[in-house]
Amino acid sequence: MRAIWKGHLRLSLVTIPIRVFPATNAAATIHFHQLHRTCQTRIQYKKWCPHHRVEVGNDEIVKGYEFERGRYVVIEDKEIDKVRPESTRVVNLSQIIDADAIDPIFFEEPYFLSPDGKPAAESFAVLRDALQGKAAIGTVAFHGRERLVAIEPRDAGLSMFTLRRKNEIRSIGAINELDGVPRRAKADEVSLAKKVMASFERTAIDFSKYPDTYEESLKKMIERKIAGEEIVEPAEPKGPPKVVNLMDALRKSLDEAGARRKRPARATMARGRKPARVTKLAARKRA
Repeated sequence: MRAIWKGHLRLSLVTIPIRVFPATNAAATIHFHQLHRTCQTRIQYKKWCPHHRVEVGNDEIVKGYEFERGRYVVIEDKEIDKVRPESTRVVNLSQIIDADAIDPIFFEEPYFLSPDGKPAAESFAVLRDALQGKAAIGTVAFHGRERLVAIEPRDAGLSMFTLRRKNEIRSIGAINELDGVPRRAKADEVSLAKKVMASFERTAIDFSKYPDTYEESLKKMIERKIAGEEIVEPAEPKGPPKVVNLMDALRKSLDEAGARRKRPARATMARGRKPARVTKLAARKRA
């Protein structure tokens, strides 16, 4: 991976040269371009002034803030530069908290950190190990804005998340549809629901069980289109799923979970062949 940013990590009097890398892979998702259906030429977007009915060049465009409906105040780039945070290339850490104290709703973009050069590696490792179970909160001038960030240990390196500000998060209390939701559910229903959930509990997420089926279908469809094959539209499911009584559904779910636990694991055999384990044991005895 290539670093997208270089700077320093500062905690009190400790300063460590670092490199920042993107943690996500944009190429993992299929992206489409817009084409003219007639000639399959890629569409261009032009900047158009509907008042003068002319195309406008970049040198004629200014930024405007709408302070009332239809009324704008013009902001020049040089005026924005005066209030833009100075890019000191320093991540200033000012607070250490428990890692699980950050509400996930505040997490934004993830990045990876590494030391910038061998001399910084030892200090980097000390900070990483000292942060186990913790998160360091700080600020940095990043991509032209002051960003709030959280830094945590991750394997041999550190991870850095940009964080949303508190005023960027809406209140869930503003959703009127939640007014009719009971403050406390019925105890017997909750107890039964917990028993059903217990059969699904795992110690960690197995991401291999959650492939992106839409992305995979897109890739296969694109490959078939390139090969000149006809794409057949699958039949749509008929109507919405049937709504059943909650307690009946929970009891049936619990019965199914119990049946899964009791079901014996049988080796799958082709006709006339022994299970793989038996074959291996026989071969071992002959040896």
